[in-house]
Amino acid sequence: MPLSNKDIGYLPGDVTSKLNPYMEPLWDNLKFIKSQFSEKDKELKAINEMIENEKIVICPLAFIRGRSLSNMFFIVDEAQNLTPHEVKTIITRAGENTKIVFTGDIYQIDTPYLDAQSNGLSYLIDKVKGQPLYAHITLQKGERSELANLANDLL
Repeated sequence: MPLSNKDIGYLPGDVTSKLNPYMEPLWDNLKFIKSQFSEKDKELKAINEMIENEKIVICPLAFIRGRSLSNMFFIVDEAQNLTPHEVKTIITRAGENTKIVFTGDIYQIDTPYLDAQSNGLSYLIDKVKGQPLYAHITLQKGERSELANLANDLL
């Protein structure tokens, strides 16, 4: 979703070209992971092969309706900006042998329609705590930078 829900208007190209601006944060994270390895490392080669063979796929949630996602490890990033309805839509697409991981920080909500209690991540945590298929981890600090942590604390 664009910042402050301000659309950037018509974008030329195919679906991939139109969605690329929204997928850049995820590609940035993957690029950071890859930067931890040298060109000779087998891990870097494995990551590149998984991308090439579509074992790692980055896609927008806008296209999830109607899908059944079996035998997957599904990571939903920035889940603090989802609504409870969107969280339910995602989870109800899980097929057999699928694990879904929601990541997010309720102190980084940047949509005017949600807050620390009404967002989908908080809703999920509240509704499924105590269920045997569920686990929850709260990290003690952010990993971006000291500046990002300061903004979380003060702004």
